[in-house]
Order: sequence, then C-alpha cells, then structure tokens
Amino acid sequence: MNSRKTSGLRRRGLLQVGAGGALAAAIPSRIFAQTSDKMRPQLPFGVQTGDFTDDGALVWAAADRPARMMVEYATTESFTDARRLIGPYALDATDYTARLAITGVAPGQTVVYRVSFLDLRDYTTLSVPVTGRFRVPPADRRDVSFVWTGDTAGQGYGINPDWGGMKLYETMRRTAPDFMVHSGDTIYADGPIPAEVKLSDGTVWRNVITEEKSKVAETLKEYRGNYRYNLMDENIRRMNAEMPVLAQWDDHEVRNNWFHAQRIADDKRYTEKSVGLLAARGTRAFLEYNPIRFDADNPQRIYRRFGHGPHLDLFRIDMRSYRDANDENRQTTRTDYLGPTQVDWLKAALKASTATWKVIAADMPIGLVVWHDAARKWGSEALANGDNGAPLGRELEVADLLAFIKREAIRNVVWITADVHYCATHVYDPNKAAFQDFRPFYEFVSGPVNAGGFGPNELDGTFGPQVVFQKVPPAGQVSVAPSQGMAFFAHVQIDGRTGAMTVTHRDVDNTVLHKTELVPETA
Repeated sequence: MNSRKTSGLRRRGLLQVGAGGALAAAIPSRIFAQTSDKMRPQLPFGVQTGDFTDDGALVWAAADRPARMMVEYATTESFTDARRLIGPYALDATDYTARLAITGVAPGQTVVYRVSFLDLRDYTTLSVPVTGRFRVPPADRRDVSFVWTGDTAGQGYGINPDWGGMKLYETMRRTAPDFMVHSGDTIYADGPIPAEVKLSDGTVWRNVITEEKSKVAETLKEYRGNYRYNLMDENIRRMNAEMPVLAQWDDHEVRNNWFHAQRIADDKRYTEKSVGLLAARGTRAFLEYNPIRFDADNPQRIYRRFGHGPHLDLFRIDMRSYRDANDENRQTTRTDYLGPTQVDWLKAALKASTATWKVIAADMPIGLVVWHDAARKWGSEALANGDNGAPLGRELEVADLLAFIKREAIRNVVWITADVHYCATHVYDPNKAAFQDFRPFYEFVSGPVNAGGFGPNELDGTFGPQVVFQKVPPAGQVSVAPSQGMAFFAHVQIDGRTGAMTVTHRDVDNTVLHKTELVPETA
C-alpha cells in the first residue's frame, strides 16, 4: 500500500473501510453510468457531521426516496486516497435520514467526504455526490476554536430571503472554527412561521413559508417539517458541510416550557393534549435530523463528552429529559433537573478529565430566572427560583455538583449556554452568594441566532452571579428582530502554546462586542 496516499488514515480505519469494501463488491458497477440528474436520488438538505471522536465524526444526510447511503472520504482534496463506506438504508421510517461514522483517521487531519445515495428501487441509480469536510481533533497542543449560539426560527422569524436568510450561520462559518455547538431550541415546534412580521421600525420581515410551519407541531410529520424548514436555508447547509455541529435540545423542540407529565387542556392550538406524546414525537424528530450518535443501551441519550486535544473537553449536558415538573421549585429536598444518573456521569467525567479546560455546554443558564409562567412570575422553567437564598429544589442538585468540583480540585471549568435571547457574561462569586461552597467560575450566554431578542432576565443570588457584560434590546422592546441587531453568537479560541482561552461575543457582522481572556489555573 502506498504510504504517502494513506498517511492521514490509521491502519484501524483502513481495516474498517476494507470491510465496507467487501460490501461494495455487491454493488453493480453500472451504477456509475447514470441517466439525467433529475432521475437520480436527491439530497435536499445537504450533508453535516457531528458527535466527533478522537479519530473521526458522524456523517448525516437525507435522501428524497428509499435509498442506501454511501460515503467516500479522503485526506486530500483530489480524493486520491479515498476510501468508500457502504452505509445504512434511508427509509420512510426515519424520514429518509441516515448516518454513518467515519473512524480511523489520524489526529488533526482534515477529512473531505462526499455522500451519495443509491436508489433502492433499481439498485443502479446513484445520486450526484454532495461534499463536506471536518477536522479530526488534534493530539498535540495546537490552537482550538469553536462557536456556539441557540434559538433558531423563533417568534415568527424564519428564512427571510430579503435579509439573506439565516445569515448569522454564514458569519459563524467564516470564522473557520473547529466545530459549532447549538445550545438548544434548534427549532420552534410551537412557533408557526407567518408570511410576514411587521417590525417596530415600520419595516416588514418576509418569510419563506411551508405547510408544516403553518401551525404548531403535533404529528411526527409536522415535527420533522420543522427541521426540514431550517435546512432549506443555504447558510445552515453551507455551515453544516464545513464543521461538526454538536446539537443540544431545550423546550421548543417540543413546545414552550414542556415537561413529561404536563397537560395542555387550555391551549386551543393543540388537539393533542398529552405533552408526553408530543415529546415522544419531538424527540424522535430531533434525533433523526441531528448528527447525534445512538447509544444502544440508551437510544435517547444526548449527554456526552467531546475531547478536542489536550486543551479542551466539552461536556454536552441535557437539562430537559430528566427534570421533574416545572413547579415553584422551593422544596427543601433535592428535585431532579439533570437527574442522578447524568449528575453521576458528569462528576466522573469531570474528575477523569486531563484537559486544560472543561467546558460544560448547558441548554439553560444557572443564575438567570426563567419563569414557567412569565405573566404571573410563578414556577421555574430553569434552575433558579428567584428567592436569592440557600439552594432549594433544583438548585440543590447543582449546588451538590459545584461543591464536588471544589472538593475534587477540578480546575478551569467554564459554562456556556443560550436560551434567554440575549448575550451576556456572568462571573459566579462565592463571596457574593448565599451558597458559598464552590470555586468561582464564568458562564457565557449567547444567542439568538435567528429568533426574537428579549431581556434582560433577573439574576438569582443563590450562586452569586455578577453581570460582566450583556447586550439586550432597548428598554420596553421585546421580540426584536435579528435584522434589528439582536442576533448573536460567541467564539472561543484556545491558544495551543499557552492554553489561554479567549471568549468573544459577536454579532451578525462579526463585530466583537465583548472579550474575556482567561488564563488557566494550574495546580
């Protein structure tokens, strides 16, 4: 074997691809003699990668008919060292979505790949391939960067061609990060998209509209249609093709402020009143349309650790799936929020981490009060209960986690999140907190990427959060449009030589709104 051609691929990967090659022998060679492009299977939503490992990433695509996924990948633009994988079937049971893991690639290597679908009706017609790329995490101390944001297509702000579509995605792509984190509310299943939204300055936001986005999602088809709508945007498809996306979920993947036992008898928009059933459909659509690895023992598991070289471990957690009901949240006994299994996993993973920085990607903030009923200021949708005192209810679970981090001397823990539709930097100071058994830490809030702007939310003093920076709409304005300056993302750069972390809040023009420079603490 020519070592120069395969220098970016580990031997283990070649053996795995070789097994795929055996399957390829059963694919007739005449599939490459095609008819017109219109007759071929189509990939209407492009390609994307996610849930990367230290030797590869998960590739996702969708076909427009029953087909079989096929992936070629290489470490050269010319594909001279290409290897071929024969993937799973894309059938109506998964809305013709499919995924396949690329593994066995050398650390730090850029991988180019192309996805095709073979039509199962004749087993000879192959789609035009769609190309993407990603970088495998490095093993050495080189620079690492990533971006994050949240909240896509909320408050009636969908794909506006007059504004350039969901163009903050293009801004993020141009920063050329190693990966992107979507911190939840990847869709607004409870937010129909109208043809027009009249803005406060007299202008009109005009949307692309579809049938599935004309009402709240109730059926599996309608939930899937929310993801298909977002993937109609060329900015999203272009970004997806150039970097892995680590997807989280929050409430709007099902409906606003949902929990499993909730019933919605008074919401006339819904004919289905069981939130548990809506959640089952919303969960399935979320897992189908995002490049998330399936755990055989827990197929709906979202929380995982992602290592990216010696300097970074990112922990994607799930604040939605295991929570108790959204109630007053002032019990003197511990109430589930992450749930005991996830908390135990997170503790063990943080303790085992040797990375310089441990970044916890949360789908909701810690110290910002998010009411379940905003009008009455009642109940907790997030963690904080608004009483500023000792931990109660859900707060007890996080207090236990923070105390563990201090007790085990786990250094350089940073939290990132979205959800509240404005950007902010908070520092949590035990000297200003009601609960003081924790190490000081930063929390960075970003978003929305393409939704209405709100804020600011009030701070709960239990864990001593202090505002370092925030950008919110002008006083008295709510649901401010992305085109009116309320679209944000955050960018993280870790210096490979020193390990220093720089976090910047940015807008749609990539203007740096605020910068925080963090020097890693050593033993």
